[in-house]
Amino acid sequence: MKILLIEDEPKLVSIIQRDLTAEGHEISVALDGTTGLDMAMKMDFQLIILDIMLPGINGIEVCRRLRQANQNAAILMLTALGTTENVVVGLDSGADDYMVKPFSLAELNARIRTLARRNSNLAQPANVIQIADLVINGDEKSVKRGDKIIDLTATEYRLLEFLAKNKNHMLSRIEILEHVWNIDFNMGTNVVDVYINYLRKKVDKDFDNKLIHTVIGMGYILKNNAA
Repeated sequence: MKILLIEDEPKLVSIIQRDLTAEGHEISVALDGTTGLDMAMKMDFQLIILDIMLPGINGIEVCRRLRQANQNAAILMLTALGTTENVVVGLDSGADDYMVKPFSLAELNARIRTLARRNSNLAQPANVIQIADLVINGDEKSVKRGDKIIDLTATEYRLLEFLAKNKNHMLSRIEILEHVWNIDFNMGTNVVDVYINYLRKKVDKDFDNKLIHTVIGMGYILKNNAA
């Protein structure tokens, strides 16, 4: 993959660059957010590894600007900021995945492989999924319920799509973390619960027929109780 690493710690840059080069990737480096944003806008990268605390423009703003410009490179945030709030803000800004420092190179490489597979699948046409009056168009990445267009963030869309593709099946928080965020650590995080609440406010709040249900102590399920 052609990868842009935006990171201001020279020692960490050297370690990551050496490891990813050995894995066969082509690595470019920016040591501050301003330079990184400029490089990401002008050059074609498949993956951007992005720190949050950067000189110049911080990583959250870099990510937001790239998504506003419709840059579709996968973005992996790699940062020391590891609270649930930090993770939510990072994903809401448009990141595809979020890793907390310190980390292992083996895990970093695994995340990169997963993002590469996910991006390769984006080119494949997706079917329209309909559950009750909820319609998810995978080609357009659009969601409607009845006549109402529902505006979702990229992360909210991935979560809803995963629930819909597994309709009528209870999904545990661990399954959701692994498939939507590729997060397979820190099982104490409540990111899933936070995003389920986001979805409920957008998908279910104004409708009598609630589609997103909690299975107490186990996880969540998307189903049409009115059927």
